[in-house]
This record gives sequence, structure tokens and C-alpha cells, in this order.
Amino acid sequence: MGKIETRLAELGVTLPDAPAPAANYVPWMVLDGMVYVSGQVPMKDGAFVKGKLGDGMSVEDGAAAARICAISLLAQVKAAAGGDLDRLKQVVKLTGFVNSTQDFGDQPKVINGASDFLVEALGDAGRHTRSAVSAASLPFGVAVEIEGIFQLK
Repeated sequence: MGKIETRLAELGVTLPDAPAPAANYVPWMVLDGMVYVSGQVPMKDGAFVKGKLGDGMSVEDGAAAARICAISLLAQVKAAAGGDLDRLKQVVKLTGFVNSTQDFGDQPKVINGASDFLVEALGDAGRHTRSAVSAASLPFGVAVEIEGIFQLK
């Protein structure tokens, strides 16, 4: 087990197998040392984490869903790095989509669930640029979808 996976274990996190794509796309692509990871949606106990922020789903529950997305992002990076997550040099950018009502404005607080987790797990290598935007709906009714760009060593 490498350094990053040891840190994840300290946090009580075991990476799942990298989720398979749900349609006609690849889950990740490596170009010039950069890993582009397709949007990851939250799955807990084999089911999608569904909900709409501003309509019955709390910011805390949304942030927990975003954290799950971040864990899936790392699983995809591990797959892209040939199984060696320690090849991850830097989280470069996250784009977070929040299934929310028109008047909901706390998208950044929801996506903080992913950002905070990545910094907690990776330290400075987890700091990244980011966008957090509202979506009227997301695939399968999920609460959050997050894509990412990562740099490998």
C-alpha cells in the first residue's frame, strides 16, 4: 500500500474499484501527464445518492455526496496511473454540478465536501482550482456530479 492509500486508510477510506462509465465515453484520459476524469456521481451501498438541494436535501447531505464523488475521482486516477496512486502529483481542477432549485445559492458549500476531503487526504497536493455550479437536474436524479483534472508524476 502506497503513501496516499495509507493516508486514506487512516481516514477510514478504502477506494472502490473505478466505476465504469454509464454511457458512450471513457472514464478517464491521460494526455501529457494530465488525467482528465469524467464526471463521477455518488453511490452509497450500491445505490445512487439522489436529491435536490433547496428541496428537501441539506447542504450537509450534499457535501457528503460530494465527498463520495471525490473518492470515486481518486479511484479513477488510481486506474489511470496503472494502480499506483502515489503517481498523483496534484489535483488541478474540479468542476462540481449541484442538482439544486433555482433559488439555492450554496453550491460552493456543497462542493466543499469534495475539496475539503481532497486537502485532508492529500495535503497541498489536494489544493485545486474549482467551479461549483447549479444544475436543474443531473443523471439518475443524483445530488452532485464532479469531474476533475489531475497531474501525474
